[in-house]
Amino acid sequence: MPLQGYNITYTKHPKLLAFSILKQLPKILTIIKYENAWLNKIIDDYSINMVISDNRYGLYTSKVPCIFITHQLQIKAPLRIIENILQRINYSYINKYTACWVPDFEGENNISGSLAHPHNLPKTALYHIGPLSRFGILKTDNILYNYCISLSGPEPQRTVLETKIVAQIAQQQISGKIIIVRGLPNATDKIVVPENVTVYNHLIGNELGNVFAKSNYIICRSGYTTVMELLSLVKKAILIPTPGQTEQEYLAKKLQQQGWCYSVAQSEFNFTKAIDAAENFNYQLPKVLPSELENFIADFIQKTLG
Repeated sequence: MPLQGYNITYTKHPKLLAFSILKQLPKILTIIKYENAWLNKIIDDYSINMVISDNRYGLYTSKVPCIFITHQLQIKAPLRIIENILQRINYSYINKYTACWVPDFEGENNISGSLAHPHNLPKTALYHIGPLSRFGILKTDNILYNYCISLSGPEPQRTVLETKIVAQIAQQQISGKIIIVRGLPNATDKIVVPENVTVYNHLIGNELGNVFAKSNYIICRSGYTTVMELLSLVKKAILIPTPGQTEQEYLAKKLQQQGWCYSVAQSEFNFTKAIDAAENFNYQLPKVLPSELENFIADFIQKTLG
C-alpha cells in the first residue's frame, strides 16, 4: 500500500533552496501525521511485529519496535540557526523510534562526515551499519565506456546539467565512448548527441550497476545513495552537486578532500577541464568490505523480539 510522498518542490534559485524547504514544513508535517495514523492502523490489520522506516518520519509507534534509517542526523543549511532548528525537529521524530540505523562507517574515515557524525547525537540507540548498495558484486575489469554520465535529482537543475553536458560534448568534440543515463523513467523523447554517445532515458538496478562497472569515470550528482554505490564498486567519480543542495555540496567537498572523489561546481563545469583534472587527481578510494547487513538485521531482530 503506497504512501504519499513528501513532494518537496525545488526553487530555480539555489540560494533560496533552504528557505523554500522551510516554507514547505507545514505540508511535510501534515503528511508525517497521516503516515503515523496509517501505520497504527495497518499494524493491527496485519499483525506486524517490527517496522523499518527508510527516512519516513511518521512510521513510529509504541505498539512494536520501530527502526529509522538515515544518514542525515544533521541537515545542512546555509545558516547555523536554520541547521539547529532542523536538527531539533529531526531529533524530535528520530527519538520516537526504538533505534536509528546509519548507513556509514563508524570511525573517522567515513562517508558522511558531520551529516551522520554530529557533535550532538539523538537519544535513541544508534547503530552504524556500513554503506549500502543495490548492486551486487560486479566485475569492473571489462571497461566499455570512457565516461558514464548519470543524471538525477530535481528539476529544473537536472535539465540544466543535461543541456550543458550534451552541448559541451559536441562543442569540445569529446572523444571516446560515452554513455548518458538521463534519469527519466517516463520519458519518450530523444536528445541529439554525437555518434560516440549512447543515451538511455533510464536504467534500473544492476543494469545501471553494470554500466557503472564498465566505465572508467562516472560523472554524476553527489547524492548520498549514489556515492555509496560508487564506492562499493571502487569507481573514480567526478561529482557535480546540485546547486543549492547544501548536503550534496558538503559531501562533494568532503569526499574530494579525502581523495575519494573529484568534484566541481555545476556553474564551473567544463568537460575537457574536468577530465584533465580528474586524470591528474590523486584518487585514494577506500576498500569497502562486503555488507554484513543481513547478519546484523538477524541479530538485531533476535535481540529485540526475543
